[in-house]
Amino acid sequence: MSKNYGSKRVVVGAHYGLRDWLVQRITAVLMALFTLLVVVQVLRPGPLGYDRWAGIFAAQWMKALTFVVIVALAWHVWVGMRDIWMDYIKPVGLRLGLQVFTIVWLVGCAGWAVQVLWRL
Repeated sequence: MSKNYGSKRVVVGAHYGLRDWLVQRITAVLMALFTLLVVVQVLRPGPLGYDRWAGIFAAQWMKALTFVVIVALAWHVWVGMRDIWMDYIKPVGLRLGLQVFTIVWLVGCAGWAVQVLWRL
């Protein structure tokens, strides 16, 4: 015979814990390193104009790295916003609507960023 000690606990999103914590830290480090790389490129001697700025992102490896950082930024924001919606918005329908809006907004922003940086 089993005994019930206390009320049943409803846990929302409990399986996200360590994975989300790691995602937040790894994406933050990646974005910080990318920012440092771009700042070093910008602070090199010489005039900073369109040609130099475009030259920073012209190399294929830089385009690939920029794409990875854009995805990392979107993932980082998604984890943070999802946690905020789950913690503070109790009505399920409103929370779902805000989560869908967040996903659509992040995909749109990521697409726009790629379009601006790569001129697709």
